[in-house]
Amino acid sequence: MAKLRVVGVGEFTVSNNPEEIIKTFALGSCVAVIFLHQPSRTVGLIHIALPDSSVSPDMVEKRPGYFADTGIPAVLRAMAAHTPGIMPSKPLGMVVKLAGGANVLDSNNTFNIGKRNVLTIKRMLWSMGMGPVAEDVGGSISRTVSVPLDTGRVYLSCPSKGEWEI
Repeated sequence: MAKLRVVGVGEFTVSNNPEEIIKTFALGSCVAVIFLHQPSRTVGLIHIALPDSSVSPDMVEKRPGYFADTGIPAVLRAMAAHTPGIMPSKPLGMVVKLAGGANVLDSNNTFNIGKRNVLTIKRMLWSMGMGPVAEDVGGSISRTVSVPLDTGRVYLSCPSKGEWEI
């Protein structure tokens, strides 16, 4: 029986235990960034809520994963600390996938938080020489992400759409 490791809003986790499933729930405008270091089969998953930490420097201390600009470096550092051979500045062998970034509560597109999250995350990844190999972002549905570590596959689900893989 696989052990479930749940990642909440603004949190991240790293594991290479094949008996675990990493899961995060209810990604509306939030974005899950899933990192898979293929050589070591280490997975990092972060649930990002906002693009820029300058709106709440105090929150950075408590939850660096809440923001794209502080969370992505934090999860890459955690992956490097967890698994020798992963270098956060040059993450060779890293596969990245994205999910979320929807527009679920902002029908007038006033804030565009989901879109801003996705753009900030992609800019950061590209600046590090990485880009997502797969993504399911935007739209108006909330997504749940599951990553069974024994396979490293990324499954999404939504009550109105069922389950699918990216």
